[in-house]
Amino acid sequence: MLARVLSSAVIGIDAYTVEVEVDISKGLPNFSTVGLPEGAVRESKERVKASIKNSGYDFPSDRITVNLAPADVKKEGSAFDLPMAIGILAATGVISADRLSDYLVLGELSLDGLIRPVKGALSVAVMAREMNMKGIFLPMENATEAAAVEGIDIYPVNVLSQVVEALAGSSVIEPFYNDSQELFRAVESELDLSDVLGQENVKRAMEIAAAGGHNLIMIGPPGSGKTMLAKAVANALAAKNDEGLYIKSWGEY
Repeated sequence: MLARVLSSAVIGIDAYTVEVEVDISKGLPNFSTVGLPEGAVRESKERVKASIKNSGYDFPSDRITVNLAPADVKKEGSAFDLPMAIGILAATGVISADRLSDYLVLGELSLDGLIRPVKGALSVAVMAREMNMKGIFLPMENATEAAAVEGIDIYPVNVLSQVVEALAGSSVIEPFYNDSQELFRAVESELDLSDVLGQENVKRAMEIAAAGGHNLIMIGPPGSGKTMLAKAVANALAAKNDEGLYIKSWGEY
């Protein structure tokens, strides 16, 4: 019995697809993970086994092999717990394997089946949209971050059974969406870029990025003003009129 689940990992700020292949065959009970897994990934088998059992599902007493492809890239973190569990349940017939190719799955499992947050949800959502996936199943705590990417459905889940029932078609999870304007309105700072002394080149770059809707990354030592600048530009972006034009002054530089 073979099942494939699509997941993802992050290198730097870029996400890449990881295909979690699960094969269950006759033999002495054994659970092995291949594909250059590091420590946290190798320990997944204990979390996955306990989570499946404590969620009310049968864990197969056969030989289980999990391959994380591509096999030549080192796999780190605990985000493969959930796709491993889903792959095992798909290989045993609990979930239809036909539905798995349309979604990305990631999340860390606790021993009782709870799903814990992982890193890199934003990058994964960007990649999933570029791949034209139908959606992503990920931890509830990562939903707001991932939903910042428009054009991809985000399905937040709290426990393993939620994902199983949704993929089995016995329940429906409503996609999670952000109100981007509400997020900007939640900014409490009243800082303006005119409050920042010096840093003329940085303020000019931030003005251009904000006006054009471009991404921006700030790198520098503590105390150089990164947080203050970020609060100032977020506060300026919070004020738009109905046409989407900025109505707050950027100040005199």
